[in-house]
Amino acid sequence: MLVHGSDTTVTDMTAEQILYLTQDEAKARSQILSVERYDIEVDMRDLLEGEVWRSVSTVRFTCSEPGASTFVDVVGEVHSAQLNGQELDLSTHAGGRLPLSGLTADNTLVVSMSQHNTGSAEGILRTVDPTDGLVYVWTSLEADDARRVWACFDQPDLKAPHRFVVTAPESWVVTSNGAPESITQAPDGDGRVWTYPDTPPLSTYVVVVNAGPFHEIRQQHDGYDLGFFCRQSLIPHLERDLDEMVTVTRQSLAFFADKFGIAFPQERYDQVFVPNLGGAMENWGCVTYGDAQLFRTPGSYMQRETRAEFILHEMAHMWFGDLVTMQWWDDLWLNEAFASWASCWALGRVTQFDDIWATFLAGFKKQAYEMDMSPARHPIRGEVPDVSVALANFDAITYLKGQSVLHQLMAYIGEDAFVAGLQAYFAKHAWSNTRLSDLMDEYAAAAGQDLTEWTSAWLDRAGPDVISLDAISLDGATVSAQSPDEAGPRPHRFDIAHYAVGDTLSATGVTEVSLVGSSQDVGVLDGELHLLNSSDVTYAVVRPDARSQEIMFDRVAELPDPLSRAVVINTATQLLLLGELAPRIAAKAATKALASEPVAGLAESFASQGYLFADRWAPGAESAELKAALAEACVRQVDRPDASQAALRMLAQCATSDADWAILEEAAAKATDTDLTWRMLARRAELGDLDRAAADALLTADPDPDAHIRHLMVLAQAPDTESKDEVWKAFFVDRSVPASRETLVLGQMFWRSAQHELLEPYTYRYLDELTRMAGGLLNQGVVIRAMYPQGVGDAAFADAAEHATSGDAISAYAKNQVRAQTFVLRQILTARTR
Repeated sequence: MLVHGSDTTVTDMTAEQILYLTQDEAKARSQILSVERYDIEVDMRDLLEGEVWRSVSTVRFTCSEPGASTFVDVVGEVHSAQLNGQELDLSTHAGGRLPLSGLTADNTLVVSMSQHNTGSAEGILRTVDPTDGLVYVWTSLEADDARRVWACFDQPDLKAPHRFVVTAPESWVVTSNGAPESITQAPDGDGRVWTYPDTPPLSTYVVVVNAGPFHEIRQQHDGYDLGFFCRQSLIPHLERDLDEMVTVTRQSLAFFADKFGIAFPQERYDQVFVPNLGGAMENWGCVTYGDAQLFRTPGSYMQRETRAEFILHEMAHMWFGDLVTMQWWDDLWLNEAFASWASCWALGRVTQFDDIWATFLAGFKKQAYEMDMSPARHPIRGEVPDVSVALANFDAITYLKGQSVLHQLMAYIGEDAFVAGLQAYFAKHAWSNTRLSDLMDEYAAAAGQDLTEWTSAWLDRAGPDVISLDAISLDGATVSAQSPDEAGPRPHRFDIAHYAVGDTLSATGVTEVSLVGSSQDVGVLDGELHLLNSSDVTYAVVRPDARSQEIMFDRVAELPDPLSRAVVINTATQLLLLGELAPRIAAKAATKALASEPVAGLAESFASQGYLFADRWAPGAESAELKAALAEACVRQVDRPDASQAALRMLAQCATSDADWAILEEAAAKATDTDLTWRMLARRAELGDLDRAAADALLTADPDPDAHIRHLMVLAQAPDTESKDEVWKAFFVDRSVPASRETLVLGQMFWRSAQHELLEPYTYRYLDELTRMAGGLLNQGVVIRAMYPQGVGDAAFADAAEHATSGDAISAYAKNQVRAQTFVLRQILTARTR
């Protein structure tokens, strides 16, 4: 899912003005046009040693108003264009649009173009593997980057079959949306020609062509032909994890077929791991992932769970997004939220990752609250006048809040009605485009209730409600909800779990609450600890009573249910964001939870959260002691086989004592990979003992094609300007940092709170760099978040960051991310005074 680097009609990548399609323009075009098919010829041979992508697009379409005019989208160098056999005037090509006039009832358009911008990840990326010099090329076209690789009507509601004929170098493997019909020698003897059959009717943004000397593995299971592809240098990592990925894929295809009422209607399903893609893309039948998901060292439980979530998220899009597609980008949130929700639903039901809702809450949901409580908040759905506005909303509200609201909807109407509504929706609208109302009508019919007010309350308003438990007495208690606006609280369905406090915590019952309005009596509560939203089925900030807070943070490890323990740590985050909790309390709670946590994924999440509380939120005078306690908790997890790896990694982040280093050195000596050694070098660098020679030697010895990122992590933590400058240059000058989750880790390592004076000049340099951001959405988004000086910037920087979001110098997407991050920074600065 890629996006341009500007919220105006100008892209930073070219001198010409590239126009974004408006909703009015899209509506006008779809009212008169119907696309019958695309026949697209792609020539990739120049990409073997050069940078040029070539295509010829033949578009057959009808026009309901003969004589009308419109335009075709094409960004690149147009060499020729004919409409119904007549040459078009190429001098009219401007803004990424080629005008078409004098349309007839039936039309054939042929456009030959080339694209030289193949190194910025805008629609296409050509990458050279540094280990062997092999070249790989991928396309990723959401939201409107199909126009950068071939001429098309680049809007989601003009769906059509696509047929690809791809000429590629002899040694390359080509992947597209289905199995090739034939692979033949090119007529001139240079390369091979891959011919593909018609796709189903698809939107322009979910078709794909990838190529390179990929390693390919195919397996036949359950009537499907499953393919897995990676670059040659990553073959051992793909083969190591193949069985797990095949199992998750099989389980999920079966689960979705059952629950959605329609099996994935194509035999071939490919998953392609490509370099330097900062996420994944749901191309029909041919999903692409950034190959950071092929872990260079055996993945931890959370890494593997997250990859499984990626697999299921993109698979869910085959139904929600590809089979049925939103009519316009104002319903983009539903595509993404649905895929995120469905992935967790399936993971929890049919895979080994059955604690997914707990780990989602502990590790990821907080990002939604951070943005939704900030000035960057926006309704889940809203007006999208042009594509640039849609691109600005690829954020935690669209994905994580949207997912959580769907989770609440299932609780609100019941799972049976929810599934029945989905099945009716897919059956009625397959291969077409829809609006949100089409889905909500099916839910309402299945549930037998009007959901109009529910839909408006949850989707059309920004910010979370705050639910509090107060007025507790022997006669009963009251739950109250505070709205972020004047419209009043949303309807909420949630649970309160109760515990008696003694030598152990004893569960005394659960109160089910259906809250409509600002308050509700919930009767007499049994026990001293009352855990609000204990099953986490609603989306709200919770404020427990003071006594419950005291008990939950002190005795979190005793709670019997993994989800309840996750609720406690998430509550700590929420109270920090409200400005009502001292970071040391949150850090100590996470450390206590970690020390005896039996669920591997939660242990890893608690360790990460505990580190953030101790390192980023806590004042400097308290940080070292809190991290030392966290290290002790990690040591208690080291001997557990399923948690040892993650515990050692976190221990390496906060090791200080001789005992810590002895444990790490013993483990590193036994390890068959370099991961722990890299982490130890980085921690020593942070402590002022940068061993540049050892880091350089390990870089030479490490076979990972992205090992230079590990080398940068060592430099990132070193408290000297020379090292910091080298990392900065890699991010913003050379742009040599691959987009992946490791990029976020690298950014966190760069911004060390204890190095505030050294880093202060870099905070303002960050704001300058935002004005020069380029590349696709996923790649931009990773860098913007990774390099925000969280925990380092001061109040003056926060003011400057807010000022930077007030003009037009940075993209709308960057503005949203910076506003959210600045809100968190201000809360950190406040929390350090408690």
